[in-house]
Amino acid sequence: MDPSFPGLGTAINVATVVIGALLGMAIGHRFPDRTRSVVTDCLGLTTLLMAGLSAVSVTDVVLSDATGAGAPVLIVLGSLLIGSIAGSLLRIGDRLESLAGRIELWFSRRSPALADVDDTADAAHPTSAREKFIEGWLSASLLFCVGPLTILGSLSDGLGRGIDQLLLKSVLDGFAALAFASTFGVGVLLSAGSVAVVQGALTVVGVLLGSILPEPHILALTATGGLMLAGIGLRLLRIKDVPVADMLPALVVAPLLTQLVISLR
Repeated sequence: MDPSFPGLGTAINVATVVIGALLGMAIGHRFPDRTRSVVTDCLGLTTLLMAGLSAVSVTDVVLSDATGAGAPVLIVLGSLLIGSIAGSLLRIGDRLESLAGRIELWFSRRSPALADVDDTADAAHPTSAREKFIEGWLSASLLFCVGPLTILGSLSDGLGRGIDQLLLKSVLDGFAALAFASTFGVGVLLSAGSVAVVQGALTVVGVLLGSILPEPHILALTATGGLMLAGIGLRLLRIKDVPVADMLPALVVAPLLTQLVISLR
């Protein structure tokens, strides 16, 4: 399928996230707490599945041929370590939390009609409401923006190779947004902006620079992102509060480290 203009796939993806989130917010209050908990557990398990599908890129023969048989796992490990150390020193998680808090405050003042229906229940616990907003925005944004379909689909869109991958991602994200919003509320709706920014930027890269990122670099980035998705899954399942936001620089480190290893061979 050939798009009429670059960015069409991202526009469709943003629309499905918005529609899914609005539907989730509209019917979410009808679900009892037990049902919401089960929905969150299902999302956690599905996120772990998607994480596994992404992380398995570390075994791809294209990556091992380019970097050496034992290098891919070390590249992913090094990317996570370097990226996490940099992210923690820069306090990326704290800064994102602060930003999300300011956005939530602005949004609740401007659009009280879209506030989560359960806000009355959380009136005595404003911190809980804020944490739910932040968790929904951050978790949904990372889930929608980290993965092989995000990278490959956006680059393919920018290169004029079609939007089939982003169409598939749009369907998956729409259902995920519905489920997320039924639990986390308006924060999931704002994750559509994250999708627009991240995928739009990657599409522009595809348009301006063509295939600047070779396949081995994409595979390393995808595998690294897969482990970050696993961290999100563990958070959703309430197993371990993994500081995924502090790991975000690893997505930049992964292709750079891959290039370094290739250059040293």
